[in-house]
Amino acid sequence: MSPRRPALLALALSCLLPGLAAAATPYRSAQQILEASPASDWRTPDPTNLLVMKLDAGEVLIELAPAFAPQHVANIQTLAHEHFWDGESIYRAQDNFVVQFGDADADDAAKAKPLGSAKRKLPAEFQRDSKGLKVSVLPDRDGWADQTGFVDGFAVGQDRQDGKTWLAHCYGALGAGRNNDEDSSIGAELYVVTGQSPRQLDRNITVVGRVLKGMELLSALPRGPAPMGFYADPAQRTAIRSIQRVSDLPEAQRPTLQVLRTDSKTFADTVEARRNRVDDFYKRAAGHIDLCNIPVPVR
Repeated sequence: MSPRRPALLALALSCLLPGLAAAATPYRSAQQILEASPASDWRTPDPTNLLVMKLDAGEVLIELAPAFAPQHVANIQTLAHEHFWDGESIYRAQDNFVVQFGDADADDAAKAKPLGSAKRKLPAEFQRDSKGLKVSVLPDRDGWADQTGFVDGFAVGQDRQDGKTWLAHCYGALGAGRNNDEDSSIGAELYVVTGQSPRQLDRNITVVGRVLKGMELLSALPRGPAPMGFYADPAQRTAIRSIQRVSDLPEAQRPTLQVLRTDSKTFADTVEARRNRVDDFYKRAAGHIDLCNIPVPVR
């Protein structure tokens, strides 16, 4: 044997070892990754940006996104602080689309509920400049955006050429209903996506937040009649006992929860585990995942 051969063989093996080690690494499910996550990979939402909607069936917790819709969020905080939605209702549930809530008589000046000190006019906040945003980018192609990812737990689309970023209409997204004029929303009439993600609405409506907890209370509501899902009979509406800012609640009554940081290694690992599931059930790894098919864990 050539005296150089052992050295060359050792070099070849050293080049192969990283790949062999990777192949030998056992697959971990997203749940296993979450269970092993460090405390530093979780964040506690700002109570000023948390809303708690109280229904007879339970509570829905919503996180607002002031980094994307600052003026709408400020108006929503004012409306919640002044108890605008208390005693109002969820008056629309359209199959595979949204539930909508607010003042069902808002279009009738004689019956409309006063808006208090909330603003009556806001600019459209469909998108914002990308500058200053730290985006956890997804590797896969998207049909609605040049690039997608997450910012502080919110699913976003991006146009790198225009330098714009926007909140995506994924399941659980909270949007501000409007009329035909793009600046006709003020945050008093809100909707939550309960069906397949209507991404065609991206950059056409101001998205103001997302539901963190309690989606089952909204998605299971009886559907209203076609085509739009507005309940013909007011008795079918779901009463809203109250919508409050968590920061307005006494400390002892505030819900406690944490959201996985989407800029953390734990989140990146769970996304990859979902992109390439190789457990006993899956016979073929997809190698791809859709933006709106990535849940952001809450505990």
